Amino acid sequence: MATSQEFLDTELLRLVTAGSVDDGKSTLIGRLLYDTKQILVDQLEHIEDASRRRGHDYVDLALLTDGLRAEREQGITIDVAYRSFVTPRRRFQLADAPGHVQYTRNMVTGASTADVAVILVDARNGVIEQTRRHSYITAILETPHVVYAVNKMDLVDYSEERFDAIARELAELTSQLGVRDETAIPVSALKGDNVVERTGAMPWYEGPTLLEHLETVEIFGDRNNEDRRFPVQWVIRPMTEEHHDYRGYAGRVASGIWRAGDEVVVLPSGLRTRVAAVDDAGELIEEALPGQSVTIRLEDDVDVSRGDMLADPEQLPVTARELTARVSWMTDRPLVDSARLLLKHTTRTVPARVEQIVSVVDIATLEDQASPGRLGLNDLGVVRFRLAEAVAVDPYAQNRATGAFILIDEASNDTVGAGMVVDAA
Repeated sequence: MATSQEFLDTELLRLVTAGSVDDGKSTLIGRLLYDTKQILVDQLEHIEDASRRRGHDYVDLALLTDGLRAEREQGITIDVAYRSFVTPRRRFQLADAPGHVQYTRNMVTGASTADVAVILVDARNGVIEQTRRHSYITAILETPHVVYAVNKMDLVDYSEERFDAIARELAELTSQLGVRDETAIPVSALKGDNVVERTGAMPWYEGPTLLEHLETVEIFGDRNNEDRRFPVQWVIRPMTEEHHDYRGYAGRVASGIWRAGDEVVVLPSGLRTRVAAVDDAGELIEEALPGQSVTIRLEDDVDVSRGDMLADPEQLPVTARELTARVSWMTDRPLVDSARLLLKHTTRTVPARVEQIVSVVDIATLEDQASPGRLGLNDLGVVRFRLAEAVAVDPYAQNRATGAFILIDEASNDTVGAGMVVDAA
């Protein structure tokens, strides 16, 4: 196990796992945790006892996550189960998304912030409808890296020919969908082959194990480091005698690298100034990177409020009151033309009206179909919105942080949808 300081110093990778029912996702997650020694002694004893009671002559690692599945089947709402683990090379946050078609919204939730999607494929069945669906979701969410874990290779006699055939199917699918960076790895989660440790079962495979790939995939360049965007979460004015002239703007860097001296424009007002300093927990720092929570101080005493965005005046986002977006609808009550909602974009929330539901995805063919005027639970579609106030946005394909939003029911305050900006004006 890494020390606490090593934990803090290692890079965080967010991954989401997905797959059809019985593809072995629970066993794969259990194998990752078990072989990286993330399981407490009492947890291990418990699953060893439970495995013996079930008549297994092996430790059933799926039991580590099956408790969550049982709760889900009993009707307890668990959208996505999150687990964390650490190796000497990297920290991981794993989002376990359900496999059923009725949990499309959960897959969207888990994949929306993921650096890597791990999609399981049963070596016996190859590419099936769920593989296509999960691949489509990772494509529209611009998930930077996708790993296809071709599981249960032990049940096809570790056949190189079978793996190659599946890899060709996957290559055709990812080319069709525009998946950005895909890798296929043959594994047996049950036996432990190529998950964490390499074994002699597949000498024909010369690539990395699943963990080796996750530890070494390059993610720094996946962030948008060019377009400076800083949504203001909080205005800090201590008003104490010691800090009577302090005025800072706290938030999380959406994109770009922020340094003292940078020119900045405040949106939507359009006021211009420069960055005076960047603070992290009260300490001056030279630069702030995407995903880092900091406080930015400005040279001039301009009017800045929560919900405003600081941006690079040379690379401006679009200040828009009309949006066209891909929407994942997440509630039983359908979305219809002229519906009124609240749209929350970064730290700004504005009233919105549905101008038109343009199209809906046929989940079987993954093609856009002319809309019937509504989106139902788990539907994915293209929607045009009219906003009561302007928001500063980028196309989602350019900037995941400032191209995404959520939709909120005005009456219940429930989150009912998620959107990815296609176009704005």
